[in-house]
Amino acid sequence: MPHHTSLIALLCVGFVMAFALGMLARRLRLSPLVGYLLAGVLVGPFTPGFVADQTLAPQLAEVGVILLMFGVGLHFSLKDLMAVRAIALPGAIAQIAAATAMGWAMAHYWLGWSHAAGLVFGLALSVASTVVLLRALEDRRLLDTGKGRVAVGWLIVEDLAMVLALVLLPALGDHDGGAGRLGLALLLTLLKVGGFVALMLLVGRRLIPRLLEGVAGTGSRELFTLCVLAVAMGVAFGAAELFGVSFALGAFFAGMLLNESEFGHKAANDSLPLRDAFAVLFFVSVGMLFDPLILIEHPLHVLATLLIIVLGKSLAAWAIVRAFGKPNDTAFTIAASLAQIGEFSFILAGLGIALGLLPAEGRDLILAGALLSIVINPLLFAWLERRTARDAPRREDAAPLPQDLAGHVILVGYGRVGRHLAQLLRERGVPLVLVEADRERALAARAQGLATVHGNAADVRVLQEAHPERAHLGILAVPNALEAGEVVARMKAANPMISVLARAHSDTEVQHLLAHGADAAVLAERELAYSLTDMVMATPPYRAPRAAPPAA
Repeated sequence: MPHHTSLIALLCVGFVMAFALGMLARRLRLSPLVGYLLAGVLVGPFTPGFVADQTLAPQLAEVGVILLMFGVGLHFSLKDLMAVRAIALPGAIAQIAAATAMGWAMAHYWLGWSHAAGLVFGLALSVASTVVLLRALEDRRLLDTGKGRVAVGWLIVEDLAMVLALVLLPALGDHDGGAGRLGLALLLTLLKVGGFVALMLLVGRRLIPRLLEGVAGTGSRELFTLCVLAVAMGVAFGAAELFGVSFALGAFFAGMLLNESEFGHKAANDSLPLRDAFAVLFFVSVGMLFDPLILIEHPLHVLATLLIIVLGKSLAAWAIVRAFGKPNDTAFTIAASLAQIGEFSFILAGLGIALGLLPAEGRDLILAGALLSIVINPLLFAWLERRTARDAPRREDAAPLPQDLAGHVILVGYGRVGRHLAQLLRERGVPLVLVEADRERALAARAQGLATVHGNAADVRVLQEAHPERAHLGILAVPNALEAGEVVARMKAANPMISVLARAHSDTEVQHLLAHGADAAVLAERELAYSLTDMVMATPPYRAPRAAPPAA
């Protein structure tokens, strides 16, 4: 019999169901977002059995929205946008306009909704999911290619447009129908946003980095993480209370300012687990609002919504990219990347419902379109990969390594240990190929002149680009022993004669790495202790006295 739950039960069941269905989706080569949304559907009121508390879920979702937008700001790169602005800026704006027009036309002329409802509906269908798009590009080794950079720049423009929409929609919802009142409301909203942005740029840009620097100086990791979250939540709350703008905009600017500071990367890494956790709860809470009956009661409406997302929006993007003179391959990649919707669509739909602009059926259609488009998206990319493999056997993103490369060292990881190790090896003239999963670190390594493959070395396709079959030595400098063990096994499978050294933090990790084929595993703390002991024994009070010269 259905029953409502407490906060603890909601968290427990939500995380367990999201994990189980997320893993299942991943096994099926789908985005985990599909699993998270389906978890919400199963614990929602429209399916039998367990029913989660409908009053608690939206509150947790609000925290998820804040942290999602904070993450978007942390990864916002003006440099990436400026590099492809000639096509990404006009292209994304034209594509948003085309998709919004299609959604508005369907809502107004077929479904009989108001112009405002059609606008919200169209905007929600026009923006791709940041999570899905970036994951798709990363999985297919496209993120650092020319077409991948165009897709990322396009995504940045879409995100900025949706941030602006979140700011302006409340003004649209508050007006009484008069154009003059609406114009005044929009003007006041823009003035408030301008005041908030000016305060953040003039004060926040100086204050926030100094605050982080002071907290980092305490050496307390938990205080630093807490400071990052306090900045995200505090700025979001202040933006809403003092300037009347959305929590989302405040969180976005907090992340953007942190991204500009030298502590931005650390802030992103330290806050990632909590951001991921609340992001999962956000998708679960969105799924709880979805009524699956719409698939049966209004199948044609769902189909039309899906066609706008997968065909209409993608064809518009393809045509725009081709109009800019880009090759078909790039146009197809951009089109496939944008053929889905996600988190911004849910945020817009939720805001539209709250403001009374969008009917509940609109939210259900958006959710159905999101679920189906995310499921279909890998199929589009699979078709694109087959077409690319047929027309261009060599991938654009293959690392520019020498064709006669042999006898080299493969270094996995360019973090604190890997960076120093790479420098020492290069100074000694050792031929080196670096494999780094983090995009910013990979770009930094390439800027230093290192032959670098961007991606997770546990991925066979990534490791192949470093040519382990011709390498002399492999070094695992990543701190994750489980991941390192998989890489060791793959290196040995590709080249049984290669010697592999790895980094460990415990005796258990040493045994794990050796069991997976490592020739040696260095226990970092033990080696540090040996080095410090050697230094102690070299100081005068403890240094062994020199032996007396032999008698003549």
